[in-house]
Amino acid sequence: MLNAMTRSRVTQAWFAAVTLIIVASLALGASVTVRTGALLLALSLVPPVIVFMLWPRPQPRTTAEMLYPPDHRG
Repeated sequence: MLNAMTRSRVTQAWFAAVTLIIVASLALGASVTVRTGALLLALSLVPPVIVFMLWPRPQPRTTAEMLYPPDHRG
């Protein structure tokens, strides 16, 4: 299941979870000031940026793979 996760899917799930938490807290009567809103915004943006930067990227092709492709016979 986790092998099929992409960076964009993880980011979407994070923003959905943050949105649900904010809506639930507002529905339960939490007061939101400018400072609280700025803190919530920062806390909701930092983790996706970290995940995006640390997510493994495809490895570049080596010189041997460029000279002799894996599907090359001969």
